Amino acid sequence: MMQSITKSDKIIVLTFLFLSILSCSKKEKEQYDIVISNISLIRIEDGNIATKTLYINDGTIVKLETIDSIDNYITENKIDGRGKFLLPGFWDNHIHLRGGDSLIEENKNLLPLFIANGITTVRDAGGDLTPEILQWKKEISNNSLIGPTIYTSGPKLDGANATWAGSLVVDSPEDIIKALDSLEKIPSDFVKIYDSRISRENYLEILKQASDRGMISSGHMPFTVELNEAVNSGIGAIEHLYYILKGCSDNEKEITQAIINKELTFWNAMDGLISTYSDSTAQKTFQLLKNNNTYVVPTLHIGNILSYLDEVDHSNDSYLKIIGKRIIKTYDGRIKRALTTSDKAKKSRKDLNAFFKELTKSLQDADVKLLAGSDSGAYNSYTYSGVSLHDELEAMVAAGLKPLEAIQTSAYNGVKYLKKDKITGTIEIGKASDLVILNSNPLLNIKNTRDIYRVIKGDQVYNPKKIAEQYNCPECFTFQN
Repeated sequence: MMQSITKSDKIIVLTFLFLSILSCSKKEKEQYDIVISNISLIRIEDGNIATKTLYINDGTIVKLETIDSIDNYITENKIDGRGKFLLPGFWDNHIHLRGGDSLIEENKNLLPLFIANGITTVRDAGGDLTPEILQWKKEISNNSLIGPTIYTSGPKLDGANATWAGSLVVDSPEDIIKALDSLEKIPSDFVKIYDSRISRENYLEILKQASDRGMISSGHMPFTVELNEAVNSGIGAIEHLYYILKGCSDNEKEITQAIINKELTFWNAMDGLISTYSDSTAQKTFQLLKNNNTYVVPTLHIGNILSYLDEVDHSNDSYLKIIGKRIIKTYDGRIKRALTTSDKAKKSRKDLNAFFKELTKSLQDADVKLLAGSDSGAYNSYTYSGVSLHDELEAMVAAGLKPLEAIQTSAYNGVKYLKKDKITGTIEIGKASDLVILNSNPLLNIKNTRDIYRVIKGDQVYNPKKIAEQYNCPECFTFQN
């Protein structure tokens, strides 16, 4: 027999329905600063591709979904990702912002070029514009200046009468403490050591003390030092391949002593290092680098440029129309040296450049961590800011790396070297929304890293074509959007 519903029961049911309706009517759609829908997300860790929709708030990825739930949110900035590919924003792990007071504005004018080329972060490897760089960092952070995140070493460390203006002189044990204190006060993001005048003893002591302080280091290496000594003293990254080559020679000890005795110079040692290169010694060196988590920055593209300055005419390079005239003037020194050196020296430089390509592939095969760096900036002839990072990635692929491996040397390895991997470098919830959207798949052709549709830096969306327009040089850019 059916029981009758009491008045009390009716009140409870009606109250529940009323509250449910009220709750639904008051439920607001979630709001996001940026939504990138239905895009082919390239998982930089392994190259897997999946269609995803990203939700961004306050410069952070807050949600990742397979389906675009359009009815559940509102945004004023939605990007249709269909047919496009998403990667972490590129990192150029070796640039220079430098040249003194007369080049301040010309350096500043380079910064948007990085964003236009999908580069959301750069590592400035030493110069003489530290106060200006710190100011630019603030302006970029508050969106009053278009440019990448800048991690800077501040001034380089070198001996007395250093090659580069603005270097901190380290000529005694007291100088080491003073220099490192100064860098911590800036604060710099890493310690950069140069090799033009630094003594063997001071070089190794800088590395040990920087390591004890928990400071990240990188640098050239004086040839009075053996590579294993630098690695065991704590160097975090080796800039350029000359020093790796030295550590792969069966005669490294003898050549090092000859340098100490002033019987050999840096460049005179190169032919001997190549001729005494030993695969078994190289493999031990590679293992040492891997075991110590020491990164290597090959800078292949600038090697290609400088090795053929005597043959290649750059006078019609389109980028010369947008690079400052004073910066272009700084190219003269390297150009003159390349044109006036002996035929033997020219050939040796080209042979060394070819050897470095093989060495890069060997390092990759040995699982040594590589960093893509262009070495762009004043004094480095025809190595242009922004676009040269793409040239570097292409040079790595030409040396034998797979496109994914080359791309990993940019942001994916860069964040690990600078210990920023908790906040950026991969596309995950909670990571910074520094991203690049490409029109075509870079894993199929590395040149597709140039085919940029949009660049997202934090809460800003940049159309690279719009940035390019301010330089009034359409032939300088290859965007197809």
